[in-house]
Amino acid sequence: MTEQLENSEKMSLIEHLVEMRTRVIYSFLAFTSLSILSYLFAQDIYGFLVQPLAEVLEGQNRRLIYTGLAEVFFTYIKLAVFAGGFLSFPFIAYQIWAFVAPGLYKNEKKFFMPFLAAIPVLFAIGAAFVYYIVMPMAWQFFASFQIENSILPIQLEAKVDQYLSLVMGLIFAFGLCFQMPVILVLLARIGVITSKSLISHRRYAIVIIFAIAAVLTPPDVVSQLLLGIPLIFLYELSVILVKLMEKS
Repeated sequence: MTEQLENSEKMSLIEHLVEMRTRVIYSFLAFTSLSILSYLFAQDIYGFLVQPLAEVLEGQNRRLIYTGLAEVFFTYIKLAVFAGGFLSFPFIAYQIWAFVAPGLYKNEKKFFMPFLAAIPVLFAIGAAFVYYIVMPMAWQFFASFQIENSILPIQLEAKVDQYLSLVMGLIFAFGLCFQMPVILVLLARIGVITSKSLISHRRYAIVIIFAIAAVLTPPDVVSQLLLGIPLIFLYELSVILVKLMEKS
């Protein structure tokens, strides 16, 4: 009888491992397929990501340069992988949820479902914020250092690989930072933090927020404030959400 129970538990473990492998394969196939598809539209994605810089440099000799023969090719591959990851993220999140959900109680499922939906939404909000607000202001600041009327003019000759790597890094960083409410509420749910601890450590949190902003953004005060201020707002929102959770 004991041997049968052990075999049953082993089979159950094997079934879980097989399911996990299947969902990892599905996620990989989705990511790979969407990355390949995105490569077909790499020039369109490039045009979308350089639009903020093009608007700042309107009326000037607008162009991006490359200094390596294969630089643009590998840049397009980076764009395709970035777009593939962005587009496949909701599907991958669903696969993770589908694997974890059977082991949760009904009330736990009801609790986690809103967070599962909030993760891609908050990431998209963070990406939109950096594209439509942060980048135009930051590029305007950096472009202002050009000097036309001089013995040796200073002109912006941005490299395509460096520019797009910076843009993709900013989008990822802002999208990740905008997950703060999800992370803090989940930590409160498992008892690691409370609303009182969040309030009492608010000053330290603000310091940490601006330290993170200084690391993730270009080295100008405007970009750092444009990341730091929304994160402070999200921190205060997290405090409210944790209080509501504690009362429920």
